[in-house]
Amino acid sequence: MDISRLSLCDLAEHLRSRTLRSADVTQLMLDRIAASGLGAFIAVLPETAMDAARAADRALDAAAESGTALPRLTGVPVALKDIYDLEGVATTGGMGFRHDAIATRDATATARLKAAGAVILGKTALTEGVHAEHTHFPAPANPWNAARWCGASSSGSGVAVAAGLCYMGLASETGGSIRIPAAMNGVTGLKPTWGRVSRAGAFELAATLDHVGPLARSAADAAETLWTLAGPDPRDPTATHRRLPPLAEIPGDVKGLRIGVDLAANSAGTDPEHVAAHEAMLEVLAAAGAEIVAVRTPDPSEMIWDWFAICATQTALAHRDTYPARRDEYGPALAELIEKGRSLAGMELQDVIRRRREFRGAFEALFGSVDLVATPAMAFSAPRTEDMARASDEIITGLHRFTCPYTMSGHPALSMPAGIHGDGMPINAQLLGPLMGEAALVRAGMAFQAATAHHLRHP
Repeated sequence: MDISRLSLCDLAEHLRSRTLRSADVTQLMLDRIAASGLGAFIAVLPETAMDAARAADRALDAAAESGTALPRLTGVPVALKDIYDLEGVATTGGMGFRHDAIATRDATATARLKAAGAVILGKTALTEGVHAEHTHFPAPANPWNAARWCGASSSGSGVAVAAGLCYMGLASETGGSIRIPAAMNGVTGLKPTWGRVSRAGAFELAATLDHVGPLARSAADAAETLWTLAGPDPRDPTATHRRLPPLAEIPGDVKGLRIGVDLAANSAGTDPEHVAAHEAMLEVLAAAGAEIVAVRTPDPSEMIWDWFAICATQTALAHRDTYPARRDEYGPALAELIEKGRSLAGMELQDVIRRRREFRGAFEALFGSVDLVATPAMAFSAPRTEDMARASDEIITGLHRFTCPYTMSGHPALSMPAGIHGDGMPINAQLLGPLMGEAALVRAGMAFQAATAHHLRHP
């Protein structure tokens, strides 16, 4: 048994049955992080992680003797993207001048992972200000091919999960930074509905676009994490009070589930191998009992570029205390985004807001006739890192086409491994759900992964 490649759910079973001990597994993860050379972490916390693991083992031993049930994440080693406050540790947000920004309390997401018994290994690498470039900290290396891009901004969490350095990497998405690293690194990413998980204590990029969610090894692992994190929070009034159904009540099959697909829109400009992987996913789900329904999705083209206006304005607001006062300490991409936000005219912004609301409504209307919508996750596999340094409009469109529109609309999405490209890089496919429809996404994702082994492949 390769312990480093167990799923979160399988590891949890071993820990509960006491066939594995959290301290041993945590030490294994720490050793792998130290030996990897991938740069997935900004900060590793060996002492606190081992203390938490030993405490988890004591709790698991007592629970095994008494028959008491503990949270399923008890003793499971996980990692946090370095936007989530962890008391006593700096939250850099990928920014050099925040190396001494020591958190005085946990983010809500951090606190909920701790309350569930998870062992926090450290803080994973990300781009500057949760935006586009690794300016102040080295970029992680894609474990499939070091010459290929590993995604932004949750790059470190994607690399860590793919390389077997943790069992879940808590990530965030503002434009595509759960689903893009999921696709670049061949792991499963679950972007919840906006507001499903509290953002309290998370370093902000753009308030109405920021989503909190996991990068994991399977849909079941992602679901276990989301169900731990979700719920209302007095620290974040935008966090929804709408409850998720218990995981145990989610059907184990997809019989009768209607999945909408717009084959023309999905294939236009998409690499043929990615189209084929997307269609193969549909065939698997159809064979399992789902009904594939032809739909016409709203044109996402404006959302791809309107995203920049929304993000820029809200980023400028988030940085008003340090920009322009500390302009010289900002990298070019983040500074350019903020300058755009500071200069955007009110009427222009209002027009973007109107289009955003119309797209959201048009996409949500599809779920009157289907339960989910399927698309490719990306238009192509991981670009070369050198090409991302001067990303063309074609590359930006290919990365954003299946991601940005649905952060703009706030709809939940699941990106899952669906094959390996001829160039050796992973291919992911995507399912999108109605607002607050994560249960249907998880249902379909688990069914797809029960019938295939794509998510079990690793670099």
